[in-house]
Amino acid sequence: MPFIAVNPATEEVIAEYPSHTPLEVDAALGAADAAYHAWRDVAIEDRATLMNRAAELLESEIPVIAELMTSEMGKTFGAAKGEAAKCAMTMRYYAEHAAAMLESEDITTSGSRSGVRYEPIGPIFAIMPWNFPLWQIIRCAAPIIMAGNVTVLKHAPNVPGCALYIENLFTRAGFANGVFTNLFVEVDQIAGIIADRRIAGVTLTGSEQAGRSVGALAGAHLKKCVLELGGSDPFIVASSADMERTVAMAVTARVQNNGQACIASKRYIVVRDRAEEFTEKFVEAMSEVPIGNPMAPSTVLGPLVSKSQFDLLAAQVSSSVAKGAVARTGGAPLEGVGYYYPATVLTNVPADSRAGCEELFGPVAVVSVVEDLDEAIGLANATPWGLGGSIWATDDEEIEAALSRLEVGMVFANAVVVSMPELPFGGTKNSGIGRELSVSGVREFTNAKSFYVA
Repeated sequence: MPFIAVNPATEEVIAEYPSHTPLEVDAALGAADAAYHAWRDVAIEDRATLMNRAAELLESEIPVIAELMTSEMGKTFGAAKGEAAKCAMTMRYYAEHAAAMLESEDITTSGSRSGVRYEPIGPIFAIMPWNFPLWQIIRCAAPIIMAGNVTVLKHAPNVPGCALYIENLFTRAGFANGVFTNLFVEVDQIAGIIADRRIAGVTLTGSEQAGRSVGALAGAHLKKCVLELGGSDPFIVASSADMERTVAMAVTARVQNNGQACIASKRYIVVRDRAEEFTEKFVEAMSEVPIGNPMAPSTVLGPLVSKSQFDLLAAQVSSSVAKGAVARTGGAPLEGVGYYYPATVLTNVPADSRAGCEELFGPVAVVSVVEDLDEAIGLANATPWGLGGSIWATDDEEIEAALSRLEVGMVFANAVVVSMPELPFGGTKNSGIGRELSVSGVREFTNAKSFYVA
């Protein structure tokens, strides 16, 4: 089957690309394996030179790749430019810091010399989603490649142009053939690629269901895997919250990337003494979010990525309203061309409704009222997911309570949860295993080899 890119704002087909044949896949894996055996011996300073060159190329082409991202998955042009700039920054970060992160560690033992070396393991198969079509790739590929491994990519089928752009970027920067390889392969080909002896590990960002499947395959073949899965992140509004800033950031946290981010805040948990004030101001602010053409500078909220995602979100909201949830603003898809769903706030959401127990991947916020911070943290933790979460408070004791007790991989105080190269990125519980970014990410796909000299 061809890989087809459809503009979600216009519903028009942009381009089609043929799938790779089994023979082409085999040849690509062979090239990746050969590239790895040469690349692992390249001095890390020389790897850094090439990574910086790729960053420089990307920075010179930000408007070009940003427009491609916008046309393929609907994020606003401004957000797409920011994503591209962040990718270039992260490539430069690993070019500068990977050597120190991978440096051998000396450990005092009875021997004359001993410690740990961090060495590459081989080609890593990356299965990536559409919502951040450049960032998701760079945040895993940059540390993988700087560690001496190579990357084989299976990108989401609706952003094929972005996949080709990244492959071409690395090639133009001077990386050898096979250091970064894009494959247009179907879902039913994934198992065979993971099983292939030339693949050393697998990393996936996607749904919980996809994570279980890929994790089982990796386990069956005894291969290291990193799984970054879904989330339903809490946004806790405590008694001491600075309400003006909290409301403004609450909107950003929900509508960023058109509401389609695993770390976007989805559950707004508010203590009762601030609930009325927060809800009224939040509903008003969400009702004023500009929605429309994602290329327009004034647009904050563009279309959802596809008709299937559009229909899913509409069904989740409508069925929840039928069970008693109240749509304080939004609550129904816009009519006309394009997959546009307005910023929506739901209150009085039954726990057993779809909005009460499913991840909402779109600009829909669920507001719940609790008696105090203890109940807020309890409700925040009462979910199978544990990706990120935030606390909005000015009181140090309230902040510390959330930092220490929230069952998540990442917790932010008075800031929207974001990914950054300095900090590990990943979740706990059903939100996945392993970490990307920081020193944790660069070491995930290395062999921590102990050494001892008598």
